[in-house]
Amino acid sequence: MTRLTFHGPLSEARASTLVRRLAAHSPATVLDLGCGWAELLLRVLSAVPGATGTGVDVDAGDLERARRAARDRGLGGRVTLVEESAVGTRRGPADLVLCVGASQALTAVEPPEHLPHALRALRELVTDDGRVLLGEGFWQRTPTAAELSGMWPGASVADHPDLGALVDLAIDAGFRPEYVETASLEEWEEFESGYQADVEVWLARHPRHPLAAETRARVDRHRAQWLHYRGVLGLAYLTLVPVAR
Repeated sequence: MTRLTFHGPLSEARASTLVRRLAAHSPATVLDLGCGWAELLLRVLSAVPGATGTGVDVDAGDLERARRAARDRGLGGRVTLVEESAVGTRRGPADLVLCVGASQALTAVEPPEHLPHALRALRELVTDDGRVLLGEGFWQRTPTAAELSGMWPGASVADHPDLGALVDLAIDAGFRPEYVETASLEEWEEFESGYQADVEVWLARHPRHPLAAETRARVDRHRAQWLHYRGVLGLAYLTLVPVAR
């Protein structure tokens, strides 16, 4: 995935806007749950001199990529990247909590029932005058049975709320939505194409490689799935303000 900067449908323009807004609150501590490559975390730290950050993930390879990026940007002394589960984490509260595409990492409750539990966990992990950036899937419209049958195994209408229900869940968990934004179709297409582009080129150049058949089947399956949820599954970026207690 050498063509991707972010592990999700997030453009440079939107990332810059999010970082600028979040940095304007001068968070002293930043916590990134399910941080992956920690790109947003590192950008916030670059924008807020003196801030320190912690990234949590269970993928050692993603964390190593994040560590290299931190060293390259001179941020190695201001960020801690740890390989551990975020369930029941005590690494908060932080002034800014990032949880983009990773709410399932916050609770042992299985999706889709996990979301209210994850949101309540986020409320405990942010300081009372802080912010949470939540990136979460939602249905842009109710998928048809044919669309669901071509998505991930066992896909169901119950897998995601619609956008209004998602925002309501955040409010019920003790937040007010400062900003409600959603990834554009262009951002989705850039992400999903970039996710497989290197492998597609390799397949075109090595059609008779011993691993080609297995690799072709995998990428064809993934492409078919995302073309079924293209324009149906959305990703919301919610900037949430905790309600004072």
